[in-house]
Amino acid sequence: MNREADNPEEFESGRDAVVTGVGFCLPGQEKPVFTAEEAWDVAANGRSCLRYDEVYYGSVGLTQEMFDERFPDLPPFFSRHYTTAHRYGLVSLSEACADAGLNYRDGALGEAAILVGRGGVDASIDSYLSVLRADPDTTTAPEAMELFVAAQQAVTPSDVALVQGALTRSNGPCYTVSCGCASSAVQIGTARRMIAQGEVDIAVVTGVDVFNVQLIQNIQRLLHGAQQTYDALRTPDMPELVPSFLSLMRPYDRRADCINHGEGSATVIIESREHAVRRGAHLYGQVLSTAMTRDGLANPLACEDTGSELVSAVRRCLGDRWDLADVPYVHGGSDGNLVVTTFESNAIRELYGPDRRPLMTSQEGCFGHNGAPAGCVGVALTLMMLERGEVCPTANCEDPADGLSFDPVPGVRTRPLDFDYALTFNYQVGGVKNAILLGSTHAV
Repeated sequence: MNREADNPEEFESGRDAVVTGVGFCLPGQEKPVFTAEEAWDVAANGRSCLRYDEVYYGSVGLTQEMFDERFPDLPPFFSRHYTTAHRYGLVSLSEACADAGLNYRDGALGEAAILVGRGGVDASIDSYLSVLRADPDTTTAPEAMELFVAAQQAVTPSDVALVQGALTRSNGPCYTVSCGCASSAVQIGTARRMIAQGEVDIAVVTGVDVFNVQLIQNIQRLLHGAQQTYDALRTPDMPELVPSFLSLMRPYDRRADCINHGEGSATVIIESREHAVRRGAHLYGQVLSTAMTRDGLANPLACEDTGSELVSAVRRCLGDRWDLADVPYVHGGSDGNLVVTTFESNAIRELYGPDRRPLMTSQEGCFGHNGAPAGCVGVALTLMMLERGEVCPTANCEDPADGLSFDPVPGVRTRPLDFDYALTFNYQVGGVKNAILLGSTHAV
């Protein structure tokens, strides 16, 4: 893959964007997953960290002690008002900095871009409602100040970027993108462009979301009562009601019939190669290119199943510089939804042809469908696969569905693979398709 690109503006300065650190705050089996090794142990063995309490859900279980251990010096006037999303995002950033050998307390991120992806608003609701319901006639001045601080930190999607920027004392770009489950994937692309153009030397990309499990449980109860009435009224052109959360998600398995949500955060540190090498950083690999398309449907909640726009995103991502024949592995974005599996399978068939069957796996069954973190999780795990020469299995996939155009690597063992290039996919409700091309440290 050494052909010159026909679109040189995509590679303006020739500065490589390399990943030097990854950190997590994700559901684990006994305790939260924080480090690269812990995440690899879960993914490589196809372990599921989902727990059942009326519905299947991935809970982080971050304790106050775990948080205080990492941040003993945070001003309590602000930190006592941090939401769960704030805490998850700060922890994954701290872990990624430690992994990259960057000390934010000593100013290592003073000029870094702080980029956050957020899809959900569940963590903001309590602060919003507290202000909305507060009675000015009975609220004391100190109480009003506390409400104000909590609301200012929490009621907008920029909540996590706000506190991360304060923690790192960065004077570089700092903002949030909200693009559903593709949010942090979009910010990975933003970071790559900033580094390629020479705007920054370091970009910290975090995806974080919290889904209220009580809300999901209540949805399940509501749907249980509504399903029978809906079935009686349903016509062939009407979609099925929202699927049940009662069973375990099984991407690419013939028994797949539901999505299990999870919560948490993942952070990826991206640097220019020159900056990383100069400070002696470990390089996981490269972010080579990104592209995003949308199905272009009038229905804002719809998604077509031909996979044509995913094909378009991949081809835009590869351009004329890279060849799909050199990409034997794809990190899929399947959350157990049959529509997602259908358009992914159709896209892979169109891209690779009928005679090739690449490896394509999903680890959403490990931690749950966590929304905005998915892009960072996919990049981190895929680069670890590239580095180790092993592909992680699809968690909870034991009996692959018929007609798949790819090998989902069922079971609980990794598959050896010597490869230098990989793709990773993410999607958003409404037809968004995002593709990222990753490479090993020596890929060109």
